[in-house]
Amino acid sequence: MALCLAGLWLAAATACSTDRPENVTLRVLASSELADMGPVLDDLRRETGIRLEIDYRGTVDASNALASGKYRHDLAWLSSDRYLRLKQKETAPGAEPPLATGIMRSPVVIGMRPALAAQLRRGANDGRISWADAADAAADGTLKFAMADPRRSNSGLAALVGVATAAAGTGSPLRPQDVSCDRLRGFFAGHELTADSSDRLAGDFVRRQDELGALITYESELLSLNASGRLRRPLEIVYPDDGMVLSDYPVLLLDPAERDAYDRLVDWLRSGTVQKRIMERTRRRPIDPAVPRTAGLREPLGNALYFPADQEVVDRLLADYGDPERNSPARVIFLLDFSRSMRGERIAQLRATFDGLSGADDSRSGKFVRFYRGETLTVMRFGGRVLDERSVTYEGQRDLDRLRSFVASDDFAGSTAIWSSLDHAYGEVASLVREKRGQDVSIVLMTDGENNAGMDLGAFVRKHGALPREAREVRTYTVRYGEADTRELDRAARATGGRMVDATARSLLSAFKEIRGCVP
Repeated sequence: MALCLAGLWLAAATACSTDRPENVTLRVLASSELADMGPVLDDLRRETGIRLEIDYRGTVDASNALASGKYRHDLAWLSSDRYLRLKQKETAPGAEPPLATGIMRSPVVIGMRPALAAQLRRGANDGRISWADAADAAADGTLKFAMADPRRSNSGLAALVGVATAAAGTGSPLRPQDVSCDRLRGFFAGHELTADSSDRLAGDFVRRQDELGALITYESELLSLNASGRLRRPLEIVYPDDGMVLSDYPVLLLDPAERDAYDRLVDWLRSGTVQKRIMERTRRRPIDPAVPRTAGLREPLGNALYFPADQEVVDRLLADYGDPERNSPARVIFLLDFSRSMRGERIAQLRATFDGLSGADDSRSGKFVRFYRGETLTVMRFGGRVLDERSVTYEGQRDLDRLRSFVASDDFAGSTAIWSSLDHAYGEVASLVREKRGQDVSIVLMTDGENNAGMDLGAFVRKHGALPREAREVRTYTVRYGEADTRELDRAARATGGRMVDATARSLLSAFKEIRGCVP
């Protein structure tokens, strides 16, 4: 009897003193691409007693729900919380952000057909492909790619921020003045396929792999896709030389009452054995630098780009996003002075400018602002009146050759009717916007002299004010060259909502590039 009682006492004491934690269920709002963590989360439940009840959504959608307070979750697990922090700073300034702990990393990169990557590498600086090289290839029709919708998915938003940061060329976080849809229009000319999540995008890409040259998404998604056997030929992973945006997959504590369970969860996820398990199963990089990388994850990441610190920047990027399902190529009207003062070196500079915008300028900025496939370009040559005009829609090299041959004309006039010619251009604009509402149209006016024929500036401004609203909203960007009147060109530009660029102290090409790349 004594022995039995002692055994019962020992069993009870052992049960009371066990270190096994109690089971707990946590409701988690998570990015949809984390669905591949299923096997790891099964291990989590077996080894720790923590069960995650997950609500999967696109990262941007999930962040918007969190910022608005419309959620009933204990934790959030996002591919990145940078967008959320911006939204919370806007909706609740001064509030303390939720505790966040990064778990793993993956950059947004380009998976490219090997033959296409080799072609771009031959023309790239030091053989290293950049976002600028991708934009150049997209503009001329060489590159057609898939990218998730940045309004819904973090991979799409990270790609958009990456290419816009590279286009700005400042090496710093994007500012409102750095953001211009015109800088990215050539890049988006190649955007053929989109989806609301990176995993859905990968499946759609497989079905259209013969039509597309690249898939822009997480490194982990590309490694998994290459290993899946679903591609006829694996994609080459390109790490853009001008930088990438990294995702660190933070777990966020939403309900402070669950702090103990949160600590247990992140400690387990960041342990060396689990970090190795995550890497092997999802092909994401361990957050712990001490964990040896597998073969596919040893490539140095190079330059990590900053996420914008200003919500206005992200809002403008998303507003200007070139969604392939709704994107409409722009039309630009170039109103060019062909008075006799333009003969010689000045007309040579103008022709060199059009060569540069047609693809001859291989600088980083030139690759972002060049003419792009689908864009309609109209050239009006004027002297004492509009001498001639011609339009091309850029579909191939022949169209650019036709445009350059038109600018090569030696038909010069003896007088300069700047404002009558601009009035003529707005007459064309009124017809264009009436026939196709919502079309993006702009005018670039270049002159090297003063108005000495036709209507004066005051008459033009009055006629412009009487135009239909859609025509009045078309902006004119004026380029001052030679002896042109600064005040008149500035006044005309501001009257139409545009601005003036002075090309007297720099090249004409740089002035035209500024207009194409920095439209406010």
